[in-house]
Amino acid sequence: MTSQTAKAERFRDLHLGDPFVMPNPWDAGSARVLAALGFPALATTSSGFAFTLGRVDGTVTLEEMAEHARAVDRATELPVSVDLENGYGSDSASAPRAIERVAEAGAVGGSIEDYDREDRRLYEIDHAAERIAAASEVAHALPFPFMLTARAENHIRGNPHLDDTITRLRAYEAAGADVLYAPGLRTAAEVRAVCEAVSGPVNVLATSGLTFAEIVRAGGQRVSVGGGLAWVAVAAMMDAAKRLAEGDMSVLSADTPPSAWFLDEQGS
Repeated sequence: MTSQTAKAERFRDLHLGDPFVMPNPWDAGSARVLAALGFPALATTSSGFAFTLGRVDGTVTLEEMAEHARAVDRATELPVSVDLENGYGSDSASAPRAIERVAEAGAVGGSIEDYDREDRRLYEIDHAAERIAAASEVAHALPFPFMLTARAENHIRGNPHLDDTITRLRAYEAAGADVLYAPGLRTAAEVRAVCEAVSGPVNVLATSGLTFAEIVRAGGQRVSVGGGLAWVAVAAMMDAAKRLAEGDMSVLSADTPPSAWFLDEQGS
């Protein structure tokens, strides 16, 4: 098995090379599929994982996410970054504790957002930056390079003010974040404005309205998909199940058996 340090170094180096896509599996099986397809790194999705537990996003605990991170990490040889929501608490101790916990589980990266889902509010910038600084202190004290991503949630939380987003990301970069992320950017101009405003690598959430080439031209270094792939899979299952309920058995003619993704466990 690839050591955590080797995965961490590979993950760090990806942010120094060509832009890349980092898809988000929702369980160990989907992680295996994405690894087999040749992606260089993986990130968890809080909404996709919550779905596997029969819950809505924002209701998973830190311990549940840590166990999920461990399962995804063990499923492949790829570096894994973890969606840690707000660090599972609003105080300054929560974010560093979340980083420490998933690092113990095998992760080599993690993201902390500036939105309190329980109170449904964005943190004040100073408090959000203090939380990133505390998380950064723990992340950068680990015996391997842990990539800390700071998320400015404005654009998906009803506050799509680009200037405020940029101000937040600059504060988080100054607080020690390695990667900056503002999910919900919709245009190449918005992506470019963010990328030009910070010096660190920027993660962009994929949207059907932007191509990978457009994101790269705008300065994006890393592209993730959030729960996108999970919901594509769920939608396909729902469509097939509806047809199945109507008596159409042809929907069960999948071309690729699951065993194709587990050849190494079969001695092949």
